[in-house]
Parts: sequence; C-alpha cells; structure tokens
Amino acid sequence: IDFKNTLMIMTSNLGARELKDFGEGIGFSTSATEEAMDQNKKSIIQKNLKKTFSPEFLNRIDDVVIFNSLSREHIYQIIDIMMQDVYPRVEELGYSLELTGNAKDFLAKRGYDPKFGARPLQRAIQKHIEDPLAEQILQSDVKEGDTLVVDHENDNKELTIKAKKSGGKKKSTSKKSSSNSNSESKKQAETKSESGESSKEDQSE
Repeated sequence: IDFKNTLMIMTSNLGARELKDFGEGIGFSTSATEEAMDQNKKSIIQKNLKKTFSPEFLNRIDDVVIFNSLSREHIYQIIDIMMQDVYPRVEELGYSLELTGNAKDFLAKRGYDPKFGARPLQRAIQKHIEDPLAEQILQSDVKEGDTLVVDHENDNKELTIKAKKSGGKKKSTSKKSSSNSNSESKKQAETKSESGESSKEDQSE
C-alpha cells in the first residue's frame, strides 16, 4: 500500500470523562469555561494519550487537535440548517412556517446531549415540530395561506403552533367589489331595458 501524499486523521474520545468532570460538555459552554478549558484540557488529553498509547506511536503523530464544545450559537445554527429542509415541505402544502427564539431555546435544550452532541436535534425537530404540525394540518385546524408560528410559552413541556390568519380582508373586499359589479350590471341592464321600451314607444307613435 502506497501512502505517499496521504493525510491520515485519527479520532478518539480519550479524556472525555475527565473533561466532563472538569465542566466541559455539561450544558452549553460559556466564555469563562472556554478560557479555563483552553488552559487545562490539552494537558488532560495529553495525560490520557500517554496512558493509552506508547511513546513510539505518539512520536509519529504530527499534531493533536482538540475540538471545543458546541456553544448555544452553534446549536442555533444547526437548528437553522436542519429547518431548511422543513420550510420548503411546509410551503408545498400552502403554508409558511416561523420559528421563534423561545422555540429554538426549547429545541436546543431537548436536542443537545453532551454525550452525543447535536445528533438528537433531528429527532427533537421531528417529535416537537413535524409530527404535531402534521396532525394540526390533518385536523383542518389551519387553512391554506396561514402562517404557522412555532413558539414556546413559559414552562410548557411542548411547543405551541398557532396560525396567523392571512387573506381575510382581501376576501371581504373581493366580495364587496363583486357585489358592486353585480349592482352596476343590474343598473346597466335596467337602463338598457328602459331605453329599449322608449324606442318601442317612439316607433309605435
């Protein structure tokens, strides 16, 4: 096997337990924990590497890259990326979807696990948004053209989905315009009939 021009990348979770006990991975990282971790996490991981691998093997590794924990902003960005697949499917059904900041907080808490990272986020979106949204549409609680707002209120265990009605005024104005056009057409018909009768009377005279 020729390994010329080959870059080998190896991953490991060595030191993960020690980092968790230190504070890494418990909830979201803050500026204080990030600064403290920058000073201590590399030494923690280096100790675990020396315990696990031989010096000969470690000397053949060019560099050890340590990945930081996900911040709240990172989780929000991942939620936005995952929701890009949901928005078009909702629009195809004739609705528009909005996600509030409180709803993102709810999804971030339910969908982020220090052990598994952001992998559970997709399941959280499926459980708390897609499934309830499908049920609400099937029950005809919303009408085509409505804007569905996903929000979280107080200490509720689930998200709320409320519809912002749209197009109501336009429909009423269209009805008025149609009634006005009907009345105008009736008036025109009456004037035509009157003119026809007057012409007949003139001819009879």
